[in-house]
Amino acid sequence: MIRSGLLGEKLGHSYSPAIHASFGDYSYPLFEKTAEELPRFFAEAPFDGINVTIPYKKAVVPFMDELSETAAALGSVNTVIKRPDGTFYGDNTDVYGFTETVHTSGLSVSGKKTLVLGSGGASAAVQFALKQLGAQVVVISRTGENNYENLFLHADARFIVNATPVGMFPRNDETPLSLSGFPELEGVFDLVYNPARTMLLQEAVSLGIPAFNGLRMLVSQAAKSSEGFAGVPVPQDMVETVIRQLSKQMENVVLIGMPGAGKTVIARALAGLTGRPVFDSDEEVTAKTGKTPAMIIEQEGEAAFRTIETETLKELAKKSGAILSTGGGAVTRPENEAILKRNGKVVWIRRALSELPREGRPLSQGDLKALYDVREPLYRKFADLTVENDGCPEDAAKKIEEQI
Repeated sequence: MIRSGLLGEKLGHSYSPAIHASFGDYSYPLFEKTAEELPRFFAEAPFDGINVTIPYKKAVVPFMDELSETAAALGSVNTVIKRPDGTFYGDNTDVYGFTETVHTSGLSVSGKKTLVLGSGGASAAVQFALKQLGAQVVVISRTGENNYENLFLHADARFIVNATPVGMFPRNDETPLSLSGFPELEGVFDLVYNPARTMLLQEAVSLGIPAFNGLRMLVSQAAKSSEGFAGVPVPQDMVETVIRQLSKQMENVVLIGMPGAGKTVIARALAGLTGRPVFDSDEEVTAKTGKTPAMIIEQEGEAAFRTIETETLKELAKKSGAILSTGGGAVTRPENEAILKRNGKVVWIRRALSELPREGRPLSQGDLKALYDVREPLYRKFADLTVENDGCPEDAAKKIEEQI
């Protein structure tokens, strides 16, 4: 069996093993090494081919006996092939990965000003790809001629590519810039793929601008390196399948709906079907404050509870591949929509008003229909899909599983 793997400094959670398991029949362990361990690692070379990630893409270059044209131009290697004679060939498939992202977007960057945010290794690969595609590349960095203080000079930019980690988990609430100063934008690319929709991409979508995350780049570059490891082409339909599977696997399933709609029970049933972990925002609030939502509302008022709830949702929304059950009024805070959708599909659990229990629910004690009339358009606005809970919870859970 071909021995492959991933070399890096800290590889606690990587999607690469799962991706490569889909592409070929070879082992793919994670090699966590310090910089001091690199010489011995390449001397022993316990692999036939490896991928290289942060922070060693430039550090491994001196160990290469030959570089591809792309790797030589970048001075950066993310794929190493050990030849039969024991020599090392270094390549860079990140350029291919980003080029594929642009091609499949259906957008043309040729002849158009494109801002690349960041000047690190990922940025170098993006710049190389964009120049090959004919774009007019301008690099924006913290210092230098073009920086975040004089972005107004580039208001005519047609494309923006975020090649920085800003907005990446766990700092989901950050964005490198505002798009309001770029009226001519035709597309936004973000190399971040966790969360699925960074604040930058969400802003682009809200402005009607096509937006693309970094998942396709990740999978496409892996496919290209896999071809080098195994010597077998990876079909494009397999690449598309892996992208779809990973996207579903990484995103949360977020349940919204009226108090008593059955969100908690359905969440547990869905967990039984999918193996996903479950988190309940009301339970998290209680664990954090020592008080139930009902107690907080009765003692401090609904506004105080909603503030605590939003902070709790921010933390829960950072998870990946989880099921999140939210309180009935989570939709009353507009900012919660972006928070929940940043890395999740939102499912509205709808149940007949006559079936909704009221006990232990302060906000359900009054006119329930009036409460529903206020919230119904909000549920509709938040929801990516709607599931009726008109039978047993297991049936609703199955409906969700089928649709996501």
